[in-house]
Parts: sequence; structure tokens; C-alpha cells
Amino acid sequence: MNTTTFDRSLIAIVDDACETHADETCLEFQGERYTYRQVQQATVRTANALIASGFRKGMKGAVYSQNSAKAFIVMLGIIRAGGAWIPINPRNAQTENISALCSLQCNAVFYQECFAASVAAVEMACSELKIKVSLDAACGGLDDWLADANDTPPDVPLQPNDLVSIPMTGGTTGAAKGVMQSHGNFAALTHAMCLDYEGRPERPVLLCAAPMTHVGGRTMLTSMAAGATFVILDHVDPQWILRLIQEKRISDIFLPPTAISTLLDQPNVRDFDYSSLRAVTSGAAPISIQRLKQAMDVFGPVMYVRFGQTECPMFISVLKPQDISVEDVASADGVSDQRLKSVGRATPISQLAILSEDGAPLPVGDRGEIGVKGPMVSLGYYDNPKETARVRKSGWHLTGDIGYMDEDGFLFIVDRKKDMIISGGFNVYSAEVEQALMSIPGVETAAVIGVPSARWGEEVKAVIKLAAGTQLSAEQIIEQCKLRIGSVKAPKSIDLVYSFPQTALGKLDKKKLRSRYWPDEQHADR
Repeated sequence: MNTTTFDRSLIAIVDDACETHADETCLEFQGERYTYRQVQQATVRTANALIASGFRKGMKGAVYSQNSAKAFIVMLGIIRAGGAWIPINPRNAQTENISALCSLQCNAVFYQECFAASVAAVEMACSELKIKVSLDAACGGLDDWLADANDTPPDVPLQPNDLVSIPMTGGTTGAAKGVMQSHGNFAALTHAMCLDYEGRPERPVLLCAAPMTHVGGRTMLTSMAAGATFVILDHVDPQWILRLIQEKRISDIFLPPTAISTLLDQPNVRDFDYSSLRAVTSGAAPISIQRLKQAMDVFGPVMYVRFGQTECPMFISVLKPQDISVEDVASADGVSDQRLKSVGRATPISQLAILSEDGAPLPVGDRGEIGVKGPMVSLGYYDNPKETARVRKSGWHLTGDIGYMDEDGFLFIVDRKKDMIISGGFNVYSAEVEQALMSIPGVETAAVIGVPSARWGEEVKAVIKLAAGTQLSAEQIIEQCKLRIGSVKAPKSIDLVYSFPQTALGKLDKKKLRSRYWPDEQHADR
């Protein structure tokens, strides 16, 4: 694909898809079905209604809703009107969402009635918010608002650097920031997504259970060019998901590792037909080797592991099924387990390097910060040039992750840079210790952090959840971990817990976990 293709707007790409697949099903949600033609018409009317209400190119619109067909349609309508979509996760605290919408100067919000009180609070705090539309109010809601909307596509010229979306970073290692994702970024992501679907005899059928506010929504937007059908769920229900994979002949599903683990723990997980699956993708957080092996055994050779971040979504690297065959996993030579620790190789739209502190590429096997280049790298942080400059060095985007690459180009992440533990002058990478701990039979989940130590400055602590029915002491776990990675890296202490603090996306919240042991967030200021 030449660079001029990335000059196309996301809306031009979507319109091509709507014409090519006009009568094919685009969205399915709770018994409702929308063809590509109907989605196109609905987004045109949404865009025109926004413009008639005073919305102009460059303004921002939010969708305060759980997953639904209407949520997706108005999201696309905001973009068609020349606006930037602000994804708002309704699972976040209300104060967090108000802060995000105010800092991004939100002009319009579409919302489910169950979030009306939150939207009223947003309106009180955000002076720029002028347009509010309920998605499901029986009277005066979206249907009424669109009643007189024009059916002719609005003439809004869109350039590669115009914004499609301004999602907020997770904020688990610092203050959340708005990330400027452009039409050029989404054109590149669409290209990469279509390469993934290439060669399939049938159109993709995606089960959309992960929140549209994050990877789920970006996957939908960039899969329309392939004529995909999207079966939308408004929440993650493991039995519902397993049943729908069989009933709807689902080909693709993205879920975070916690949700994949929940599926695998279902007592009837092997009772369903998974022959339609082509890609079960894990992302947003690391998945343990044991769970990845189990998923391959249950779902077949369809497991993908993706590495991306809000600043450069979805396609930094990918570990594909052909990189790890079921036969390899069963082998005893240890090579397969090492490969399973990887997040794969660079994608067709990315270039990777391991960088030193001064931004110079490091040799194979050396550890440093992971840098990435490519057309999916965002424009930077909204209204924050200083922070944008901090994560851009010598033409590379700095991911904040520490890793290394092997001689075959496979990328391994050993830690978040801010999660690295400095104990007695040695760098200890928490992700490496976590993998070692989770290789111990009976350890279901492990989170490793540094805690204050008068002797070492910091020492390694593990917080562990054991598998049901497991009897293991902290001392036994520490001794087994020492055998795997040595005494320097092995935890000095272990706390056994039944659950972990999580972010609104279901990621383990190390910032909150660490705060139990560090007074006044000393570690965050390091």
C-alpha cells in the first residue's frame, strides 16, 4: 500500500465499504439488524443533525454509553461531521469522566438514559457542552432528534491530520492524557486490519464484547472496509459469548486476558463448536503462558497476542498462530515456552527498535525502552506539547515499556519503565518475575511490585492469587521462584489475596496496589 492511500479519510474508506457491502449485515444488537447501507444513512443523518445544531469541524463529541448499535452509529456520525470522538468508559468514576470531558472541551454528548445524572453533572462542569442527546429516551431522544435530519452526506473536507478520536490514556502510571488519533492513523490501521483478513473465503464476523471505548471500537471502525459483521454485546457474559461463537459462527473476537481466563474457567467450555473461529486475540495486558496454552488447546490454533497502546493502537507487534503451533507447545525443548512469552514481531505498518537512554538502537538481546515508528503512531497528546516531546526521541515514539528482541525479530516485554524495581542497585523487571511465578503449578495470578526496604532501597514483593483448591505457602512459592530465576529477582515477601484492584478496563491496577505499601505515592515520583 503506498503512502497516498493513508491520505484518505476514515469516512471515505467507510463509504466505500458501505457501497461495496450495501445489503450485507453490518451491525447486530439485541435482535436489531443494520445493513451497511442503513448504517451509512444513519450516520449521515446524525452528522447533519449535529451540524444543524451548531457542531462544526474540529469540535468534539462523546458517547456516554455501553456497547450498542446506536452508540456505534452516533460515534461514526460525530466523525462524519468533522468532529473528534471522545470515548468515555461508563465504568470509570464519574469524576474521572467529567475531568476528561472538561479537559478535552467536549461540545456534544450522546448518552444512555441510565447515565443521565452523570451527563447532567458534566453539563454543570463543562461550559463548552451545548448538545445533549439521549440514545434511548422514549420522547425527545435520538429518534426525535433525527426526525428532520437531511439525508444528503455533508460536505466536510477531511485531511490526514484531522482528528478521528481523542481517547484518554489509562492513567495507571501517571495522570491520564488525551491522545490525538488522526484520519491518517485510522487509514493505516484499516490497511493493516484488511491484511489480517486477506485470503479468507468468507466475510469476518466479529463478536464485540470488549468496550467500544477502547480496542473494541477501533477494531470495528477499521474492519468495516473488509465488510465485517459485528455482533455487539453490551457486557461480557462468558456463557453468552461461548454460545454466540457457535450460533453466529463468529470468526474473530478480541478480549483482555482476564475475560479469556473467565471463558476458559467455564465448566462447559469444551461443549461448544469453535470451528468458525479464525482469530481469538488477547491484548491490553499480558497473558500467562499457561492460559495461552490452554486457550490454544480449547479454541484451536487461532490465538493471537497483540501489543499496542493508545498512542499507537493495535499494531505495534503481533504473535500469530503460525509463530507457535500446537505441536511446538507440546514439545519439551523449552523453545516454545520462550516464544510464548513474546508479543510477536513488527506488523506491516510498524518498525521496532530497542533504545538506550540517549535514543540509540541497541543490539539484539540488550534491554532498553521499546521504540516504534509507523503511520499508526498518534499525533501526540492533546494540548500537551511538553509531554508529547518527552515520548518522541530521534524519530521514535517511546512506549514506556522495557523489552528486548531476539535474533528472529520477536519482541519481549519485561516491564513498564515505571514499574521497574531497583533493588540493591540491580534492575528487576516485574513482568519477568510474574511469568516465573505463574509458571508454578497452583499460582493463578501474580502481580510483582517494589516495596520500601531500609537495606535494599526497594525489595521485590509478589501479590498472588492461588488457583482454587491449591495449598501453597509463601515460603514454598519463593523457593520455587528462586529455582527459576535466582534469588536476586525472586520475591522477598508474598501476600496471598483473593482479588486484585482493577481499572475500569479490567486491567490489574498496579498504581493502586502499590499505594498500599508506599506512603504519599513516593514510587510514582521516582
